[in-house]
Amino acid sequence: MSRPDAAAPVESVTTGPAAVDRAAAERDEPGLIDRARADGRTRVIVVHGALAVRDESDDPRIRSFAPDEVPAGAEWGFVGRAADGAAVLVAAFPADAPAPLESAGGWAGPREIGAALDPASADSLVVAVSLGRWLTGHRFCPSCGGDAVLRQAGWSRRCDRCGREHFPRNDPAVIVAITDAARERILLGANVNWRGQMHSCFAGFVEAGESLETSIHREMLEEAGVRVTDLRYVRSQAWPFPHSLMLGFEATAVDPDEARPDGTEIIHLQWYTRAEIGEALAGRGELGLPGEASIARRLIREWFES
Repeated sequence: MSRPDAAAPVESVTTGPAAVDRAAAERDEPGLIDRARADGRTRVIVVHGALAVRDESDDPRIRSFAPDEVPAGAEWGFVGRAADGAAVLVAAFPADAPAPLESAGGWAGPREIGAALDPASADSLVVAVSLGRWLTGHRFCPSCGGDAVLRQAGWSRRCDRCGREHFPRNDPAVIVAITDAARERILLGANVNWRGQMHSCFAGFVEAGESLETSIHREMLEEAGVRVTDLRYVRSQAWPFPHSLMLGFEATAVDPDEARPDGTEIIHLQWYTRAEIGEALAGRGELGLPGEASIARRLIREWFES
């Protein structure tokens, strides 16, 4: 089974309400996008594929624009409202089109800058990228091929041929920190795509008809060869590459000696002690861990600090 890109998801707001009010009740209001574009207070996040314009300052920030600064040709969506009540919009351009704006600060996305942003900015960026990729990538009905017309301020489409409604999708994926019974060791694996340079938690998409628990038991046995018990939910994280929702758990290996890499996706795995993980978290030693932005690193760190 293909593995979600769990190496570097953004650590946005993972517990509690969103940092930006989605204001979902407003989405059905006729003319919402047009009114917001005419309002000088409105802030626009310009998205080119999975990237947004980075501010030119030394501080890691995503630049926002006034609506009249955005070039023609964008697909528009309503992200929500900032703390001061101003509308936040996304203006999305497809990744295969030329960059819509020149940016002295460059372009950056959740992978590149997410961990350095404040919670509100990180949350807005993840929503803008997620919604923007859907806006530019799903213009036609997957059922009949007809034009899928935007509705609900960018949060749904309706096919003008067959009438079917379509919404931005989230594919659930589980990511699991496996420990021994004493919680003194953690099992990490190296994916073939990482060429052994990084070890992380084990992850996989939830298949049709599966519960999260069933998916965890199947994936951990497939990838790491271990049976697990005592599943404990820890946290979740939106990851828009392409449209995943990472659901983080901790679980206990029934028999640590059963651990074996599948040889296809996981080429190496090993049990690590707290001392070894502590060295890696401090940037010392040869063990490479996922980046600071990732839910995988949060799961590892939370086990280490518990």
